[in-house]
Amino acid sequence: MPGTATSAPEVTNIEKLGLWVLVDNRELFLPYETFPWFRDAAVGMILDVKRPHPNHLRWPQLDIDLSIDSIEHPENYPLQARAESDIP
Repeated sequence: MPGTATSAPEVTNIEKLGLWVLVDNRELFLPYETFPWFRDAAVGMILDVKRPHPNHLRWPQLDIDLSIDSIEHPENYPLQARAESDIP
């Protein structure tokens, strides 16, 4: 059985410190400090965002999956991955 239809997310701005994603008429900010995988990604790859479930965003070209809750409340998710460029 197919999943429930959800409204499509949209990357509305990419800036020096992070990116903005419009989800359900609200903009979420993803700072590169917290979400480093986007820092050096190509614009086209960042713009290709999907919403397979109501609380889930996916960037298939970057192989990144994030819950909306982890974007809104990163303090509840203290374990953070590092970008390859951040690994010594």
